[in-house]
Amino acid sequence: MIRLQRLPGALALVTALVTALAAPLAAQPAPAAAAPPTDAASYIVFLGANPIGREDVTVVQLPDGWAVRGTSRQGRPIDVVSDRASIEYDRAWRPTRLSIEGSIRGTAVRLETTFADGKAINAITTGETTTEKIDDVSADAIALPNTFFGSYAALARRLVGSTVGTELRGYIAPQAELAMRVTALAPERIDTPQRAIDATRYSLVIDNPAGELAISVWADPEGRLLRLSVPAQGLELAREDIASAATRTTSFSIEGDEAIRIPGNGFNLAGTITRPPGPIRPLPAVVIVGGSGPTDRDGFAAGIPVLGLLARELVAAGFVVVRYDKRGVGQSGGRPDSATLADYAEDVRAVVAYLDRQRRREVDRRRIAVVGHSEGAWVGMLAAARDRRIAALALLAGASSTGAELILEQQAHVLALTKAPEAEATAKVALQQQIHAAVLEGGSWEGVPDDVREQADNAWFQSFLAFDPARVMRDVRQPILVLQGALDTQVRASHAERLAELARARRRNGGVDIVIAPGVNHLLVIATTGEVSEYGTLAGRELATGVTSALGLWLTKTMTGAR
Repeated sequence: MIRLQRLPGALALVTALVTALAAPLAAQPAPAAAAPPTDAASYIVFLGANPIGREDVTVVQLPDGWAVRGTSRQGRPIDVVSDRASIEYDRAWRPTRLSIEGSIRGTAVRLETTFADGKAINAITTGETTTEKIDDVSADAIALPNTFFGSYAALARRLVGSTVGTELRGYIAPQAELAMRVTALAPERIDTPQRAIDATRYSLVIDNPAGELAISVWADPEGRLLRLSVPAQGLELAREDIASAATRTTSFSIEGDEAIRIPGNGFNLAGTITRPPGPIRPLPAVVIVGGSGPTDRDGFAAGIPVLGLLARELVAAGFVVVRYDKRGVGQSGGRPDSATLADYAEDVRAVVAYLDRQRRREVDRRRIAVVGHSEGAWVGMLAAARDRRIAALALLAGASSTGAELILEQQAHVLALTKAPEAEATAKVALQQQIHAAVLEGGSWEGVPDDVREQADNAWFQSFLAFDPARVMRDVRQPILVLQGALDTQVRASHAERLAELARARRRNGGVDIVIAPGVNHLLVIATTGEVSEYGTLAGRELATGVTSALGLWLTKTMTGAR
């Protein structure tokens, strides 16, 4: 079957799309979207913020329906080529025929599928061997072959006019039919160097056999596909005109937002500074540092702008707040492919230096705090250890173990959730440990899949595995707040207790406070289980007041003492 290999443990950036990029289910047949004109577009494929491929996609209106056609070139680690792809639908966007010719990791593959009488009849040719596979499918399923992301152009058309709760079905050809539902809609504006594009961001949850998976699809008012995002896999598809670093998608804003450019080490960081309303006077400032992956200044996760909401609450509490796009993300320059945690810490210091040197009238240069979330807590620690201009440090959902230990802890949790057989679990843990040894100690890569090695054998992952909070904490002199959600399953609450112990043991202890927020998950939102699979279904889309009030009160107390 055509499928992308599932990667082990915490490195599962690109899972088999039969269990990942699933699709639509409709409780009742969804009405066909208003027919937009035939259009053609080129898309860039990103993995972990790095461009790895390109797709050219055309939506064609036929006499009796529609066709999505195109070509695709996706480099390693996906390594998939579609020389010719065509998916035909009737006028109500019900699939009738699918045809793809290309290769997967150098092996020629052809897929021919016909849809009739509730069946998908597949002829799958791999090399010289052809096999047949028949699956039950819904009449209105959307065909989403996992070798051609341009197929999501049909999903974008079907989403026009949908509402929260709309259910669809889709067929991950030639593997299985899966279900998804719309969990949120948000109007957005995408500002490109050429023009502003009105868009709607559709947040969806896929009923994936391995656990629910959140994805986002952006479409313009006519239903043209603009962008596809699978955050859990670091996978993005963006139309060429909105894929440049000069483009910014705005769906969250705070009154008084001001765009700024921050000089970095050979490039500029793009950010937003926001001050409380009222007369301009020197106020304490907060720099917000986001977590791992391609995090922009608003820090969207499962449709929740975690960093943007954090900034809004701190502005309301009386602080000037800076949030920024990580290097190589959004409108910021720089290359993320060679960046380490130490490099990201230097970016934080560049923001602090900007506040210190620009002598902005609204900023009290003696009272600049750093607030880091998740991996951003580690980055904030590194920056604070090196920069005395940082007056206070808040660590939100930060880990107390080394990166290598954290990944094994997270892997064990996932294996327990999926009830993996003991032999399978043992093999996956052994592989993860072998990867760690290869990255940290120059151990053998023998037996590690090439695509896994390509993702693991890099500067960032090495710095992540080797990071030890206990060693860095000794050099942090600033007052520290450790704030953790009690239901966090990505970084357990026990990490907060250990971080606080490390902070109290410092040679120069600037003071330590700890807050464990009940009922709060890793996204700082009220949750039921705290599991990642729950993120897309959370009823609340605001940060927990127990988190924002505790942070605001601590910063107010600490910054008053820093005068």
